[in-house]
Amino acid sequence: MKRQWDIEELIEHFTLIQEDLDLLTNKSGPTRLGFALLLKCFQYEGRFPHGRHDIPKDVVNYVAHQLKLNASIYAQYDWEGRTIKAHRAQIREQLEFREATVLDTQEMTQWLITEHLASDQHLEHLKVLVAKRFRASKIEPPTNERMERLIRSACVTYEQQLFEDVLTRIPQATRHYLDALLEREEASAFQETELLDQDEPKQAKTRPDRVQWSDLKNSPGAIGLESMLFETDKLRVLSQLALPADLFGHVSPSVVRLYRDRAATDTLYELRRHPDATRYTYLAAFCQQRQAEIIDSLIELLILVVRRIETTANKRIGKQVVEEMRNKVDNKPRLLRRVAQASLNGPEKTIREGIYPVMSQKQCEAIVSEKETKDTFHDRVYLRMRSSYRDHYRRMMPGLLQMLEFCSNNDAHQPVVEAIAFLKRSLGTPGVWYPAEEHPPLDGVVRPLWHDLVVEKDAQGEERINRINYELCVLETMRDQVRCREIWVVGADKYRNPDRDLPADFDAKREEYYQALSVPREAKTFVEALQQEMTQALSSFDRALPKISDQVRLLPKKGGWIHLSPLKRQAEPQNLGRLKAEIRKRWGGTPLLDILKEAALRAGFLTYFHSPGRRETLTQETLQKRLLLCLYGMGTNIGIKAVSEGDHGQSYQELLTTRRRYIHVDQLRAAIVDVTNATFQARLQHIWGEVTTTCASDSTQFSAFDENLMAEWHLRYGGKGVMLYWHVEKHAACIYSQLKTCSSSEVAAMITGVLRHCTQMKVEKQFVDTHGQDEVAFGFCHLLGFQLMPRLKNIGGQKLYRPKAGEPDAYSNLQLVLTRPINWEVITQNYDLIIKFATAMRLGTAETEAILRRFTRTGPQHPAYLAFLELGRAVKTIFLCRYLESEELRREVHAGLNVIENWNGANDFIFYGKQGAFTTNRLDQQELSALSLHLLQSCLVYVNTLLIQRVLAEPEQFQRMQQEDLRGLTPLIYSHVTPYGMFRLDLSERIEIEEPLSA
Repeated sequence: MKRQWDIEELIEHFTLIQEDLDLLTNKSGPTRLGFALLLKCFQYEGRFPHGRHDIPKDVVNYVAHQLKLNASIYAQYDWEGRTIKAHRAQIREQLEFREATVLDTQEMTQWLITEHLASDQHLEHLKVLVAKRFRASKIEPPTNERMERLIRSACVTYEQQLFEDVLTRIPQATRHYLDALLEREEASAFQETELLDQDEPKQAKTRPDRVQWSDLKNSPGAIGLESMLFETDKLRVLSQLALPADLFGHVSPSVVRLYRDRAATDTLYELRRHPDATRYTYLAAFCQQRQAEIIDSLIELLILVVRRIETTANKRIGKQVVEEMRNKVDNKPRLLRRVAQASLNGPEKTIREGIYPVMSQKQCEAIVSEKETKDTFHDRVYLRMRSSYRDHYRRMMPGLLQMLEFCSNNDAHQPVVEAIAFLKRSLGTPGVWYPAEEHPPLDGVVRPLWHDLVVEKDAQGEERINRINYELCVLETMRDQVRCREIWVVGADKYRNPDRDLPADFDAKREEYYQALSVPREAKTFVEALQQEMTQALSSFDRALPKISDQVRLLPKKGGWIHLSPLKRQAEPQNLGRLKAEIRKRWGGTPLLDILKEAALRAGFLTYFHSPGRRETLTQETLQKRLLLCLYGMGTNIGIKAVSEGDHGQSYQELLTTRRRYIHVDQLRAAIVDVTNATFQARLQHIWGEVTTTCASDSTQFSAFDENLMAEWHLRYGGKGVMLYWHVEKHAACIYSQLKTCSSSEVAAMITGVLRHCTQMKVEKQFVDTHGQDEVAFGFCHLLGFQLMPRLKNIGGQKLYRPKAGEPDAYSNLQLVLTRPINWEVITQNYDLIIKFATAMRLGTAETEAILRRFTRTGPQHPAYLAFLELGRAVKTIFLCRYLESEELRREVHAGLNVIENWNGANDFIFYGKQGAFTTNRLDQQELSALSLHLLQSCLVYVNTLLIQRVLAEPEQFQRMQQEDLRGLTPLIYSHVTPYGMFRLDLSERIEIEEPLSA
């Protein structure tokens, strides 16, 4: 049962009605209160509390208040004697419940195996389902320990049946392939051991066909040909397995992922110890899911390699042009005339005697070195691209075309698919040109600018298609269409058929999906409501503009310009320094590791970290120690090895094993949600104010090795790195974080964080900077039920759209910045389609970025994209009117974004190891480090919240706080924290935080 309750929830669930009071007629004192609590808890949860402390204090106080009793007498109620047994029996009889029998347990086990274990095997989820079914059957569920044993027994039974079924469906040849893969890994490990024993350097792998088991686990390396070839070899190995496509057709991807994780975390020795059915199921689950991921990686590499060919050519030719211009000789005709005159005047003289006095030897060399060419800059770039592709990158084409199958659902892009099929047939045939009888598609494949370079004339004057030039054009066009997913790849996940992104049951559940988005069923009703809101916003701003001319002015420059005055500086907090000094005085020098430990013991998030296997032999205390040390090492970036040197009794190898087996992305995200919710529940309203529904999001760069697909060069920050995108509410509680590339969409990251944060916070306003918004984002956010509120850097050039056509004189004060009317007809015609895309984004049937990639300004534009553009322009106009009219709103947006800047500043204090750079090239390890940083910083905010409340619980401390102090109060402080030093961990020692006094 949750620990924090508000009064509305207490009234709804724990109010004693007359029937309840009738059962209490013959009871008094502690017995009366204890019975009432047992009764209401059983009615609420369908089971009795396991102990005295399972009932929250809020519930005890509320029930005691109704009975007009002192809540302190609850401590006198006997939880061990015959009285409580009689009370439980009386409650069961009154509510017509009975205790569970062995037959009930067996039936429940069979029900789990039949109905649920194929779709979900998460222990906590299954406990909820089992408790709900027991309650529906009027059966008191067994104890928590017995229920866990029941669920684990059902899972073991289900897996035995599933593994045997999978084994019978895996061909014998596939089993031999899997065994050979493991044997190859074992032989390689033995050879490496021999080399190390002989003190010889480890040889680099030179045979790509020798793909090993460990290679399949790794992410692609640096962007380049070698990575392309090796990823192709990995995909070829997995394709040779010939696993049945429907091998896990009746099992959900989450369950398959569980088996895949077991295969990935087990050592080679552990894998071999499993029975055949178990081993082959684990390996098949790993290989089947990994195949789609490798296809996605191969496509990413293809996109990046083609972009590298073009950008490298542009850079090199650009440097050549600049160098040629720098070395260009001026006044060449004058110099040549002087040379000619000198040669005529002294024909008998040598060059050194007659010419060099007129024009120096260096000038002669410079003139000779100048290239007389009629090639344009574009032609020179293309020739450079052609040379690079022909001499180096062309080796990737045979394997790429052999392993990938490209398709398109759009007739406009079928020529590209036909061109790819043509290359697959003709690749490897000799000749500079294709045979005259071959006619590969040109329209829709070759850009008009490159047509003359592809179609050449031979010695007889006949038009022929240059083979290499055509291949390069196909690659360029294919890259553009694959990025926007007009072309998709069979077997991929991220680049799969875009029709699979949309909910397949939308037609059957249309009404349900419309209600979930809280939008009207009729497009006309939706448009009229938005049009009216837009009219009201423009009218209000038009009336208010003359009154706020000292803050907002419309200027005639640049066709209409919005001049917005800076906000006036607010009063500075005067007493926050005293508060921080008091915290340093009481808790100064607190180790950061102790803060992580304190948050873990209070919030209990370590329970989320469990092994993918069914058995765990470590004691709870030992596991907790190792988990805390691993999380600290990754969250501070000092690494597991540095942490293992501390005074805690845990070795480096033990910590490595713990990280490999127990710490995964989903578990870290669940722990972050737990700490964030604990922070929300611990806050006192008189200090922090009412529950917030506003959140700000922004990204910050971290340096990283560039031997992977994630690290990119950032134009603004400079250097190679990755981006961490944060969602932080106004009191520094970060509800979501994600690792992204420097060039990926911040709009997609913003929407993803709002939809997937899973905390108890409800986001109604989302603050972003200029990079986190566009018109399509405004449209999606409006349908998804929250307001996008950006701080626009280019606010001066913004335009306001008109709600209706035929009213050119409306809003007389805004004429300078008004533009055309909104095309409501486009929204009306595609209303059902945009609701379908918004539903897909809400349900997560596809990644947000994958959906947004389909909406591009170049090329044929999707009808839904045009509708979202018009919808976004209308919503953005409404926001701009309110933003410009309200100074309070502008302050709110700025304050929210300042909070996230403060959050970014604290990253350096916590993530201080290795100069704050990601020093691993494994993408999964980078994500674990980023989430560990998020968890560690959230724990700091949680514990600081308790410390601040403890200090302000004292009346003399709270009375010093002014309104400006409470406005500027933040729990993201760390002057009292020590992140360095010896790593000493004792779970029995706690930070002395007394319970805060009531306000």
